[in-house]
Amino acid sequence: MRFDVLTLFPDMFPGYLGQSLLKLAIQKGLVNVNLHNIRDWATDKHKSVDDRPFGGGPGMVLKVGPVVECVEAVQGESEKQETTSTGGRGRLIMLTPQGRRLDQPLVEELATEERLTLLCGRYEGFDERVRDILEPDEISVGDYVLNGGEVAAMVLIDTVIRLIPGVLGDEQSSQQDSFSANRRHLLEFSQYTRPREFRGHEVPEVLLSGDHEQIEAWREQESIRRTKRRRADLLGPQDPS
Repeated sequence: MRFDVLTLFPDMFPGYLGQSLLKLAIQKGLVNVNLHNIRDWATDKHKSVDDRPFGGGPGMVLKVGPVVECVEAVQGESEKQETTSTGGRGRLIMLTPQGRRLDQPLVEELATEERLTLLCGRYEGFDERVRDILEPDEISVGDYVLNGGEVAAMVLIDTVIRLIPGVLGDEQSSQQDSFSANRRHLLEFSQYTRPREFRGHEVPEVLLSGDHEQIEAWREQESIRRTKRRRADLLGPQDPS
């Protein structure tokens, strides 16, 4: 999968890209992450990409010109190249608190794409004409406001790469995650490892039984119990009877 990240602060990413599973996925050629500085498409000598909002108000707004031209140039790169498994314009995503909330079903949908272009906002956001012209998918990582879209882009990349075949050491790991379709979007069950007892807290006996049918039944009930207690909203409307 190819990710193109459009940002004013590309230097935020090398540390993130050089660690853990993502680093290994890049080395294996399973994931390709390209960074693009929106300032490279600014036309004045100061490379300015923001300006005061018409009508007044606090803060600065990202200008339409550099953003639109950056996106069009990056999306057009593949059209000049030979067709590859990560070719095509791909799916353009604007990271914004006004977007659709990122959840596991959406992550599973995004993981089927061959290319994602991630547009990171800053300041008071984008000139509205960016939306009008580019018509991006707008995605939010939560009902709060970050200083910019870079952290949100990292969150999105992190969630999506887990579902790319070959990224995780055990392909079943992602299938057991909280919210995954394989778990009916429930929270994950409790997990234990050695020692069997620690400060009076013991591992449930069923997990030591070797009876895989009983273990699966316990895990299913544990997922339901934990979801009811912590995220009852995931279970939908409950029968009052």
